[in-house]
Amino acid sequence: MGSTNPTFITQISRLSHLSMFYIEVSKSVINQLGVGINIRLLCTLNKQLTFQCGLVALGNGSAYISINKKRMKVLKVKKGDEVNVDLVIDTSEYGMDMPEELEELLIQDIEGKRRFDLLTPGKKRYIIHYISVVKSKQIRLDKALLLIGNLKLTKEGKESFREILVK
Repeated sequence: MGSTNPTFITQISRLSHLSMFYIEVSKSVINQLGVGINIRLLCTLNKQLTFQCGLVALGNGSAYISINKKRMKVLKVKKGDEVNVDLVIDTSEYGMDMPEELEELLIQDIEGKRRFDLLTPGKKRYIIHYISVVKSKQIRLDKALLLIGNLKLTKEGKESFREILVK
């Protein structure tokens, strides 16, 4: 069971209780990856669209990758359509692109960087995502300053999203 870059075909399904779409990743594909489900991946669908993602356990050793409506629109697919999936292990530091405003702040704010580095990978990605989705550079900077400022006010080791996001 070495690490390979699996390619497979699967259908787009819907998790009705979460009102979201997903593609299933079988146990055999997870075994091909050779790393279990606690991994960040680059997922390419139909050789057209690549995005960073993670696996979520589905049961019986299989997992899923969520696919949002925006990505489905770009691919021109709907529930039940088959998609070609290519998976590669994401070797980036955070499993997603770091916005330059947050990166620059963490260079300048030594304590903010120290506290950020102590967070779990999921909390780091949450902060990165929260800042990245904003189009305005100024608002991204404002959000970075707010979140890192709030992070420094939380008790070390007890950081919660609620405390970090306090406005």
